[in-house]
Amino acid sequence: MKIADWTLHTPDERFHVFVEILTDTGVTGWGSAYSEKGQVVGALGWLKRFVVGESPLEIERVTENLHQITFWLGRGGAMTHAISAINLALWDAAGKVLQQPVHVMLGGRRERSVPVYGSVLFRPVATLPQRIHAMLQRGFRAIKLGWDPFCRGSLQDDEKLVQAARDAVGRAVTLLVDAGGSDPDWKLRFKDALERARMLHDYGVGWFEEPLAPDDMEGYQRLTDLSPVKIAHGEVLTRRQSFLPYFSRRAMDIAQPDATKVGGLSEMRRIAWMAEEHGIELVPHGWNTAVGLAADVHLVSTLPNRSYVEFNVGNPLVEDVLTTPFQLNAEG
Repeated sequence: MKIADWTLHTPDERFHVFVEILTDTGVTGWGSAYSEKGQVVGALGWLKRFVVGESPLEIERVTENLHQITFWLGRGGAMTHAISAINLALWDAAGKVLQQPVHVMLGGRRERSVPVYGSVLFRPVATLPQRIHAMLQRGFRAIKLGWDPFCRGSLQDDEKLVQAARDAVGRAVTLLVDAGGSDPDWKLRFKDALERARMLHDYGVGWFEEPLAPDDMEGYQRLTDLSPVKIAHGEVLTRRQSFLPYFSRRAMDIAQPDATKVGGLSEMRRIAWMAEEHGIELVPHGWNTAVGLAADVHLVSTLPNRSYVEFNVGNPLVEDVLTTPFQLNAEG
């Protein structure tokens, strides 16, 4: 069996490219890349010659070859995002050929279902209580709120926002907070982040995500050491090699690689293994598509320590593109 061709689907104006790999026996596999459309389409055009004609069952060899040939061509950026889509599509195609779910090919699931948190932005703040209520009605037992205006103003303003969120979700629901430190020209510094971490602890927040600029490794190390709440980070990092320095310095409590950016499911699995060896939890970043979420569910079901997957509530590329939508069970 050989890969005969592929088709690109770009349903979003800028981000998220779907790749449908076609084999010479008619089996197809679907992948997804999170990147600016022009960049990832260009990267896929260059990579195609190294994929067409290969076996879709030789996932690791084909994917690692793509990583190796991009040393000179922007490895870690749009090239790696594009490799993510190819890798995810290969896992999908291989599962169909072998008539096995991907979690079996990953080594076997430990759980029949995985915990999920509903993920939305703070804005528009005026509608936040209603949006939280709607998520609770759907059955979410954990909710993450993120980005502007949190960490863009005073500590007092941030506390009012978190207090309102805690009042809306109640005490029985897990509350998570994302600062969005990958925003350009991030202003929050170490001591500002530590102040907010202490405040979040007072409201029982489960983790504090991206409180510092992504490259502030020393800051993340110090903050992880001193914060009373867990520190989560890593959604913009690509390739396992980018995570290793953070792991070796224990510069995060929770690693958040994105399957549609980091290099696909194969790279996510290797990052999960490294995280486990360093005592770091893995919670995939899932602000992408239904393909990325499906990959996250399969991977997380195989992990030795029960973890979350992220569900981007209201995203049509997660909620509207499947013939059989994802469902929450009674435990969320």
